[in-house]
Amino acid sequence: MNFIFARRFFWLLALGLLPLSFSWMIPALVDITIGYNLLLFLAAWFDNAQTGRLMNLQVERHVHHHLSLDAKNAVTLRLWNHSLRAATIQLEDEYPPEMEASHTRLHGSIGPAEALTLSYTLRPNKRGDFQFGKTVCRVLGPYKLVWRQIAFNTGQGVRVYPNFRQARHLDLYAHRHRQMLVGQKRQRFRGHGREFESLRDFVTGDEIRHIAWTATARRGRLITRQYQIEQNQNLMIMLDTGRLMKAQIDRLSKLDHAINAALALAYVGLSGNDNVGLLIFNRHVRAYVPPHHRPRQLNVLLETLYNVEAELVESNYAQAFQYFTARNKKRSLVVILTDIIDRESSEQMLAYTSLLTTHHLPLLVTISDVDLHQLVQQVPAKLADVYQQAVAEELLHQRRQALAHLSSRGGLVLDVPAGNMAVELVNQYLEIKEQGLL
Repeated sequence: MNFIFARRFFWLLALGLLPLSFSWMIPALVDITIGYNLLLFLAAWFDNAQTGRLMNLQVERHVHHHLSLDAKNAVTLRLWNHSLRAATIQLEDEYPPEMEASHTRLHGSIGPAEALTLSYTLRPNKRGDFQFGKTVCRVLGPYKLVWRQIAFNTGQGVRVYPNFRQARHLDLYAHRHRQMLVGQKRQRFRGHGREFESLRDFVTGDEIRHIAWTATARRGRLITRQYQIEQNQNLMIMLDTGRLMKAQIDRLSKLDHAINAALALAYVGLSGNDNVGLLIFNRHVRAYVPPHHRPRQLNVLLETLYNVEAELVESNYAQAFQYFTARNKKRSLVVILTDIIDRESSEQMLAYTSLLTTHHLPLLVTISDVDLHQLVQQVPAKLADVYQQAVAEELLHQRRQALAHLSSRGGLVLDVPAGNMAVELVNQYLEIKEQGLL
């Protein structure tokens, strides 16, 4: 059926049934009611036929092929009326079910030979490839008895990428009181890096070891060396997609939070002319992007990450680290985005991460469990709460022990809530660069 009865039809139908209430007194009312209803259905059929004969519509959907995860993405429906009569319309778009729409049905009126634009927003809950279906248009008939339904074949595919807008708009450098101007060919970060930049007068607070004694003797006043943070260093991001990264935090999985943080870090690293690479692993190595700072490196990372999913398998850290070390001889900052429960269950990961410290600088980044911390801080109301808090405290203690084990081997550890992960990770990276730890 290509039509749907409108509200006016049901009101008239209900009105036509009222005489049946008095048919026990006047039997002829039954025949009158039947005749009335037949005429009403005939009028509805004629209304639908007239609408199909007179209306000539065209619909197009305009949506960016690359959508952002957990962000509002605009979708525009453009309707053209090529007929000579105005119309009242409703539009329903078959958007992917994995996305949340601001409106499921759009309403409007369009005059003859006019165009109408209607919009709504979609908020994807998952990354990957998705498909739009048809766009269904309902046109109200001239007698307003039926909506004639027309389906337009507007199917198209879209990709949902990690929310890179967040990486661009966060004020990632406020904590370090620096500026990084996007678009400059060369950007300098003054700090305690290893590349000499210039000489300047010594001021209170400068380190004694940076004093240039020869220049001091020549000029007759204290002169200190000024350094800039080194560039063209290697930054390798290792992303764990094992079972522990499948857990949900708010609307996103731990893996989604880790990917957003990885992109923010890659954006900053590439802007600072560092070589950025990516290794994705769980039971096996799933993808590898060698460290590079070519102009399209960020796009390569995006294309590699957009459809990555966590799997219910144990991660093989031994294979991942062996794969990395076999292909990267240059000393690198290795950022490992993973999760950890306790020292025993994560012994393999901690052991191989510790081995990296001989040639590389590992930075283990985990998402702290906010729920466990809140549970420990609550005042217990009953005996069961006391037991729950004891278990939560033990889990947190084991987690702290596991992270301290890596820290004692010379590695760096960052355990932060999911919402602060991108900012804290970038700040840690800038701290490493400033101190010349790499």
